Amino acid sequence: QVQLVEFGGGLVQAGGSLRLSCATSGIIFSINAMGWFRQAPGKQRELVASISSAGVINYAVSVKGRFTISRDNAKKTVYLQMNSLKFEDTAVYYCNTRRDGGIWSNYWGQGTQVTVSS
Repeated sequence: QVQLVEFGGGLVQAGGSLRLSCATSGIIFSINAMGWFRQAPGKQRELVASISSAGVINYAVSVKGRFTISRDNAKKTVYLQMNSLKFEDTAVYYCNTRRDGGIWSNYWGQGTQVTVSS
C-alpha cells in the first residue's frame, strides 16, 4: 500500500522559510522520481519541483531560485526547502511519485498547509 505523508507546513511571514518533508512507504523509493505539487484555493494543482531517481531536478519558473528539492533514499523521504516565501506561495503542498519518464501516480497524501502572510 502506497503512503505519502507530508508535513512541515505552517504560517510564516513573507520572506521567511519553511522545510517540507514527505515520508513514503509502499514504493521502491530509490528508483522513483518524486515531485512536490501545490494547490491554492480556487486554482488547479500545479507541479512546483521534481527530482528524478538520478537526481535530475526541475522547478516551476515561479519558484526557481527560491525552492530546493532534495531526497534521502535511505529515509525514503523527499524534502522541499522553501526560502524567500511570498504570499502567492500560500497553498496546500503535496508530494507524488512516478517512475522516471512515467506519469504521476493517483496516490495523494493529506498535504500540508503553507500560509504566507504579507
